Amino acid sequence: MKLIISCILVLVMTGCSNSMGIPEADSAPTLMPRGATYQDLVRLPEPKGKILVSVYDFRDQTGQYKAQPNSNFSTAVPQGGTALLTTSLLDSRWFIPLEREGLQNLLTERKIIRAAQKKGEGASNHGDDLSSLSSANVVIEGGIIAYDSNIRTGGLGARYLGVGSSGEYRADQVTVNLRAVNVRTGQILLSITTSKTIFSHQISAGAFRFVDYKDLLEIEMGYSNNEPVNIAVMSAIDAAVIHLVVKGMERGMWQPAATEGEGFDVIERYAAQTQVIL
Repeated sequence: MKLIISCILVLVMTGCSNSMGIPEADSAPTLMPRGATYQDLVRLPEPKGKILVSVYDFRDQTGQYKAQPNSNFSTAVPQGGTALLTTSLLDSRWFIPLEREGLQNLLTERKIIRAAQKKGEGASNHGDDLSSLSSANVVIEGGIIAYDSNIRTGGLGARYLGVGSSGEYRADQVTVNLRAVNVRTGQILLSITTSKTIFSHQISAGAFRFVDYKDLLEIEMGYSNNEPVNIAVMSAIDAAVIHLVVKGMERGMWQPAATEGEGFDVIERYAAQTQVIL
């Protein structure tokens, strides 16, 4: 009987491992996944003219840390906000971001080129003349301004004679802000704040009972799914960029190339969104 039970347990655990879809350790790298908001971002109508923008710093302003097994100094949100925002601006096809985060590196490289040109040793890929850097019409400011943990939690479980299962869920929320600033006057033209909920859930089942005198059966299995924070932050940034385009169109700051066609349903849907009053 003990041998039969042991074989059944091995088969059950093997089947559970296969059904849970445990990934292989040598999985090939892929492009960063994007949330559903990305589909709206890339479906925006073509602009009448692209806007030159600069992003100096889009950083974490939350000051939130999350507990780790070996360290308590891991931040709750990614620190590469400038890179995420730049990617979103490029994907929208409405903006041309100018390099400002690594401006010092760019200026150093240009100094090297100019020094070589003065000696008559200019590289063929740059020619004899080095044009000036482009200047932006709008500066995009802002950052990740809030990260709220456990805004909603809950669970359900049942156990009878040592056999049972349970489930738990948790919802966090990340908030980002974008501000469009007029370079000539310093006036803040637009300020957009968006939030994205981050869901996590866990399901577990187990058995703990005696199957015979002094023979204890114990089985545990479970599954958890945690939405990646970087994807949630990226979705919030994508939504903020879409609202930036929509609000700018409403105020006549920029215009689409056509007055109707593909992508205008996205404009109408985001223009109809209103602030939620709690």
